[in-house]
Amino acid sequence: MARAHRVAGLALLFTVAYTLVFYQFLNIPFISADAAAQIIPVLPWWLLVSFGAYSLWALGWGLWTFQDCPNAFTELMVEINQAKNELRAKGVTVD
Repeated sequence: MARAHRVAGLALLFTVAYTLVFYQFLNIPFISADAAAQIIPVLPWWLLVSFGAYSLWALGWGLWTFQDCPNAFTELMVEINQAKNELRAKGVTVD
């Protein structure tokens, strides 16, 4: 639970900071008010798109390098065959 509490605390901190900046209770140093007014409203969408792009990249990289882990590959194939055999024993057509 310590990691979950830390993530929740950081998320709460960033949410409060973003809300204060969005409603202009706090100013961002070294950025003009016009630039901040254009950037701040779209910041959550930019973060969401960035997270999605990173997630897709990580998934693709994992699929690309899957054959580089022969032990994991053979273990997964054994588990798939066991699951198919168990389903066949229960009368389910798998193929």
